[in-house]
Amino acid sequence: QVQLVESGGGLVQPGGSLRLSCAASGSIFSLSLVHWYRQAPGKERELVASITNSGRTNYARYAEGRFTISRENANNTVYLQMNSLKVEDTAVYYCRLFTLTDGRNYWGQGTQVTVSS
Repeated sequence: QVQLVESGGGLVQPGGSLRLSCAASGSIFSLSLVHWYRQAPGKERELVASITNSGRTNYARYAEGRFTISRENANNTVYLQMNSLKVEDTAVYYCRLFTLTDGRNYWGQGTQVTVSS
């Protein structure tokens, strides 16, 4: 069983930055794909960024150039550095881990990001 804990959310002004963390338990982290999603009020959950076990990254168009996903396998942690935040980035951000060993998905509980002046 894998548990994911997100942290780093909060209130920030437009143009500001936040770094989200997703810490995973278990020993299969290095053999997993990790994704960040977000869900704004009244909207569907959407993919923000992904990182493979080898470090290859992929971003939603609105995240390219502003957000950076990275991982530290030694610490079982994935980060999402978010810069130049906009009001429309306000959402609950979730991480999802997909294990390459057995194809299971795990979700964290989410962390709130609010961008407001």
